[in-house]
Amino acid sequence: MSGTWVKRINLRTGQIKTRYDGQFDQQPKRRQFRDVCEQDDMRSRPFSVTADQPRILLSPPDVGEAEREALLRAFDTGWIAPLGPEVNAFEAELAEYTGAESCAVLASGTSALQLGLLAIGVKPGDEVVVQSATFAATAFAVVHAGAIPAFIDSDKSTWNMDPDLLEQFLEERAAQGRLPKAVMPVDLYGMLANFERLEAICQSFEIPLIEDAAEALGSEGQQRAGGAFGSCAALSFNGNKIITTSGGGALLGPSELTERVRYLATQAREPALHYQHTEIGYNARMSNLLAGLGRAQLAGLEAKIERRTQIFNRYQRDFPQIEWIPSTHTERSNRWLSVGLLPEWVKPADVCADLDAAGIEARPAWKPMHAQPVFESAEMIGGEVADQLFSRGICLPSGSAMSSDELDRVLQALNQSLNDRSLQI
Repeated sequence: MSGTWVKRINLRTGQIKTRYDGQFDQQPKRRQFRDVCEQDDMRSRPFSVTADQPRILLSPPDVGEAEREALLRAFDTGWIAPLGPEVNAFEAELAEYTGAESCAVLASGTSALQLGLLAIGVKPGDEVVVQSATFAATAFAVVHAGAIPAFIDSDKSTWNMDPDLLEQFLEERAAQGRLPKAVMPVDLYGMLANFERLEAICQSFEIPLIEDAAEALGSEGQQRAGGAFGSCAALSFNGNKIITTSGGGALLGPSELTERVRYLATQAREPALHYQHTEIGYNARMSNLLAGLGRAQLAGLEAKIERRTQIFNRYQRDFPQIEWIPSTHTERSNRWLSVGLLPEWVKPADVCADLDAAGIEARPAWKPMHAQPVFESAEMIGGEVADQLFSRGICLPSGSAMSSDELDRVLQALNQSLNDRSLQI
């Protein structure tokens, strides 16, 4: 053959491809393909990305004509600034869907957690118990409220806050005369925590429980919906969540508490003709436009859950060697993300790299808060389970807009990665 090898980068997908710019000699096609792979060192990674295959993301927004019409409806009413009829309607619909007494929609799930803490009386210097296996926003909200996080490990049966460790910790704090001001478990990846025990423990010590249900809208268990546990609960509508308002969140709870949160979230403005403030407030309310988008997303939630469940079922069927997240206290999970523990002989980072080379986004499970440099001095109770979730856990593409062909691409690439890695043992 004569010619040169040319490397080209696809600016849309970020993939580098090598092709031969010239004529191949008359040799078998299998030999030609082998030479291409050797020239670009592709033997150890999937060779499946082409220019007409867009990157498959972990959990992108699933929007369509209904969302477009909802935004135009909100626009046409003239309510462009924050608040308006779409905000009121979205709050009412969320409360009805979750079974909460009341709802306040906000700028983010982080804001919901922070303002929820303030509304139940958490003050600077107070201690708040937080699940270590979570996204950083859970712990950041505690710090934003001026409080100090103390981290609790997960239990293996739920991957969520360990009730035994919590009870032991509260007993020790009670003996010292310094109980924390709140406990904040997380519904990890849409799976509900063991609230039957967690709520009973918190009630016995008269400590408020705030449910971080950012990932659990649509999940059900223990005769309630995700977002209906504790003194109050926070939802997130970030772009990667099961429904999105681009950015946004909500606090669910008693009317008195949500009214307090609305007040704080609108700069703590007093009901006076002039602008008067007796407290420090926040600019954290959701706009009328985004609430309209949220209403359209909420109307399609059941279909989104059904599709994500189908995707998880394929993963579970095709990869029995992966230990999938348990649903011990969750009768119906929203399957926000399909997450599992890889076999001990393979590293999540390696599989993520293999999938990335195939144009597929995957992520390790959340790095626990006690292992984050920013919280290196924080108190931690336990840690072995959260550490294992991070060292072996992987999050796979789960978006409800993922097509069957795209899912097949993911399954093939994952299968190839696991097979290749097994040969390297």
